[in-house]
Amino acid sequence: MISGSYLPDECWECVFKFLKDNNRCLKSLSIVSKQLLSIVSKQLLSITNRLRFSLTVYDPTLPFLPTLLRRFTNLTSLDLSCFNGKLNKLLCQISRFPLKLTSLNLSNKCIIPTIGLQTFSKKITTLTSLTCSKMQYINSSDLVLISHCFPLLEVLDLNYPTQCYHGAVELSLSKLRKINLSYHSYIDDEFILHLFESCKLLEEAIMLPCVDITFVGIANALRERPTLRSVSFSNTFGRVDWWRRQSTYITSQFISSFDLLSLNISDELLSSIAYQCLPLTRLVLQDCTGYSYSGILSLLSKCQHFQHLDLQNAVFLKDDHVVEMSSFLVDLESINLTHCSMLTESAFFVLLKNCPSLSEIKMEHTCIGKKSLESSKSLMDFVACPQLKYLRLAHNPWLFDEYITMLASIFSNLQLLDLSNCCRISEEGIVQFLRICCNIRHLNLSQCSTVKLEMNFEVPKLEVLNLSQTIVDDEALYMISKSCCGLLKLSLKNCNDITKKGVKHVVENCTQLRKINFYGCQKVHADFVSSMVSSRPSLRKITAPPARNGFGKRKINYFLRRGCLVL
Repeated sequence: MISGSYLPDECWECVFKFLKDNNRCLKSLSIVSKQLLSIVSKQLLSITNRLRFSLTVYDPTLPFLPTLLRRFTNLTSLDLSCFNGKLNKLLCQISRFPLKLTSLNLSNKCIIPTIGLQTFSKKITTLTSLTCSKMQYINSSDLVLISHCFPLLEVLDLNYPTQCYHGAVELSLSKLRKINLSYHSYIDDEFILHLFESCKLLEEAIMLPCVDITFVGIANALRERPTLRSVSFSNTFGRVDWWRRQSTYITSQFISSFDLLSLNISDELLSSIAYQCLPLTRLVLQDCTGYSYSGILSLLSKCQHFQHLDLQNAVFLKDDHVVEMSSFLVDLESINLTHCSMLTESAFFVLLKNCPSLSEIKMEHTCIGKKSLESSKSLMDFVACPQLKYLRLAHNPWLFDEYITMLASIFSNLQLLDLSNCCRISEEGIVQFLRICCNIRHLNLSQCSTVKLEMNFEVPKLEVLNLSQTIVDDEALYMISKSCCGLLKLSLKNCNDITKKGVKHVVENCTQLRKINFYGCQKVHADFVSSMVSSRPSLRKITAPPARNGFGKRKINYFLRRGCLVL
């Protein structure tokens, strides 16, 4: 018998915090403590209760909520976005508990729960972050209510409501640092000016798109808030001439992040930003039109400290352009060149050579692999990239096995690889890759139609595996479950060759499995879910085909009591 009761609570807290931050199994600390209960004491359960800081409430959670709120006294974050019941009543109920919440998520609701928030705010005065995204209806007066109820808010996210009421509104939140008002149709230049004047600590503003905001208004507002570090906005007009007249007035010396999405911009705009010599470290021109390589080059030559660059859908880019650009990107850590359809592996390897800090590359829908393998090998000779961690190459039809093996030899520390919809990748190439890249944690092979993934060696660090719409079968699943026993998440959506036998192998051998998706698997019935939940206590979410007789409320509550959400 191991005895640990002599250890003080502080020591056990350090142990569990270490397990939470560093242990790959990511098991619920409460479950771990119950397993240790017979060995040590109830002291551990008390400690782990104090170490839970967030809680997500689903409809079946409601009967157990008072018990949970009494049990987890140190909660700081509450997510009600998946709750579909009476929200005003629930908020009033929560307010009766002595919680010190700092974050509240009320997304995906019909309206702002006025009565509930008023009652909630009288008892819980510590809230600094409020998210009400994707509401069906937001009244501009709701913003006034929020500012009155929660004067200490630092983060306010009200993005993408279905409908907005037009009306004058003043929002005064002296502590506000970040706000997202995307798709708020009532917002105009006057509102933005007031917002930037009154929120003196504001650092990040996101408005994508708000049709009544003009570039003139943004430029004027920026002069009132020189401490702003990040702006993300667009409108539906795409009027280039506004920027030509007003961009020279953007003189904030602090802006380090500039996000423009789906706008019709110009080379003059990019040149004017370059002229201001802003300390930019992030530039997003995702799906923008109207500019050319000349504008990009003028900006990069003046601002040479970019860490994140997003040029998605810059269809004019060629390999030679990337060669020239890369000389100004020595600090680059992440780049997105998705849908730059003329780029090949030449651009890819030049980025690796000239950007020594690059840890993430996204080049989906390009022509990597189109050139001869011999030319690629000559490019690779001078490249060694232990710093690259995340590589997303989905929808590259020219990629084939030899390229995948070649990439594996230079990315010794790669953690994420997305090859979804790469139709020429086969079983052999992936197996060879996994033999070499022993640090891989996340692998996406969805819609790689010839991949089955039969392997007889261990891939100890693999946590997330997506095999949706592949030809994986029961035998392959058995081998995967033996080789990748540390899996946390497995997607088998629409894999028509697997049966209950294959899923059972995974549930038995992957002892840390938390999420599994076998929706659309015609040979696996949802009736198997009960035995899965019983035999694998680590499961937290199962996405299954509809059950023959449906899952009744009683059965769903049973699953929830076991800690598993079944969809």
